[in-house]
Amino acid sequence: MAEIKQTSQGKVVDYMARDYNSFLLAMREQIPEVLPEWTDYQHESDFSNVILQLFSQMGDIISYYQDRIAGESFLSTAKERRSIIEHLNLIGYRLATASPAVTALTLTAASDNNGVLTIRKGNAFATKSTQDNPPLRFEYGGDNFTIDFGSDPNIVINTDGSKSYDIQVEEGRWIEDDVLGVSNGQANQRFSLSQREIILRTFGSSGEKTDVTVNRDISLLVELGSERKEWTLQKSFAFSRADREDYTIEIDENDNATIVFGDGKFGAIPANNASISVSYRVGGGNKGNVLANTIKTIFDAPELNLAAIKVVNKSPATGGSDRETIDHAISHAPKVYRSLQRAVAAQDYEALALTNKSVGKVRAESASWNTVTLYIAPSGGGYLSHTLKADLRSFFEDKRPLSTSVEFDDVDYVEVFVSAAVDIESYYSNAEKKDEIISAVAELLAFENVDFKQLIYLSKFYEAIESIKGVKAAVITEFRRENPAHDGLNDKPLGKIELLVNEIPVVPVASEYSHGIKLELIGGY
Repeated sequence: MAEIKQTSQGKVVDYMARDYNSFLLAMREQIPEVLPEWTDYQHESDFSNVILQLFSQMGDIISYYQDRIAGESFLSTAKERRSIIEHLNLIGYRLATASPAVTALTLTAASDNNGVLTIRKGNAFATKSTQDNPPLRFEYGGDNFTIDFGSDPNIVINTDGSKSYDIQVEEGRWIEDDVLGVSNGQANQRFSLSQREIILRTFGSSGEKTDVTVNRDISLLVELGSERKEWTLQKSFAFSRADREDYTIEIDENDNATIVFGDGKFGAIPANNASISVSYRVGGGNKGNVLANTIKTIFDAPELNLAAIKVVNKSPATGGSDRETIDHAISHAPKVYRSLQRAVAAQDYEALALTNKSVGKVRAESASWNTVTLYIAPSGGGYLSHTLKADLRSFFEDKRPLSTSVEFDDVDYVEVFVSAAVDIESYYSNAEKKDEIISAVAELLAFENVDFKQLIYLSKFYEAIESIKGVKAAVITEFRRENPAHDGLNDKPLGKIELLVNEIPVVPVASEYSHGIKLELIGGY
């Protein structure tokens, strides 16, 4: 029987004991006993050997598929996203969809503009397109509201007299009234969405309803005659009664989404001939984490154009994350399962917070017996948006102990300053080696490679630099953190930098520190 072995690539099913050569050798060893009259089987020119080789090849192929099927039967060895989805369904864990980046967009009107402007759900803005990147669409996703530039107390008067107002926008596109079809009145009806890559964020609530998706992500309407009702998204039909107007969503390995209705026992059946339509948001991903001052185009908001409004994001967009990977699901799902969807220990809070793909890193700390503070770093870095904070507060509402208060706070990003003198072999280009050294140091401080309360060792920087081909020697002349948060941090040994529980290291923004290091190159050409 094939064995599961641990390799550098993770756990794999070892099927090499049943390959072509093994089958051919085993059959040849049986020849003297089974067919003693066949004495010249050692000659490759014997046609019977061709038959043995064909059977060996066939056995090799069959064994491969048998072991692939066996591998897909276990969460730790499965490679297909479809298999992972099915495994995790058994423990009530759904692979997270992509999450959209969020940022504050500043609307600026002229000083003499005293009119009233309506901001509507679906108003769209965009980054400028380049040769390599198409424009990214950002939309306002809240309820419609008005801004009175003559009297609104939230208006900011700028030094030049112009008037500004901030709104929250999310990357992606809102699909309005996608008509799925007409109900046939039968149980377990299924309808596929016309657009792929749906954004689906789930949040807890009290009572029987569990993991109800907020309205800004999806809204499903069942219409029959003059009656039009919005049904409720559920994680499963486990708590749905026969009369509950619930539905679920299944998302396959290709990000195609399917709406599923109940069977009349668990979840109601839409009435016969009822029309079914759905509005939802698509998009999301790391690509939405754009820099500040990049969203400057009004894409679809005619009223803003008529009022000569100018727009810009003064801060970067954060929280954008690609769909959950297989590796993340395999390591993260068991932690969520162990928490039983309840936040008690610190690791429960951290595991549950990470089910929101807009959360890149999280650290749970308790300063008192009934208060838990979650330090949140959004995906891609940056700071907590009002949207993400509200989402997390709603999510933990039915998961925290009744007597425990959950607070959310930004992380402190600590710049790490490194300067080095590097001796380059005479036959290597300084410019080429400089780029390689900068990349190596930047990789050590990349967001995905750092964590809270981390010990940063000087030796790792020496190791990264001196491992580059063409580097003869290196002397690191500066290795320090910015602005120690409390007395004593600068007294730590020179060979390491220690961070606090709410701190994450980053590369410095100062121009002389190119991607984390100030370099002096010696030698080379």
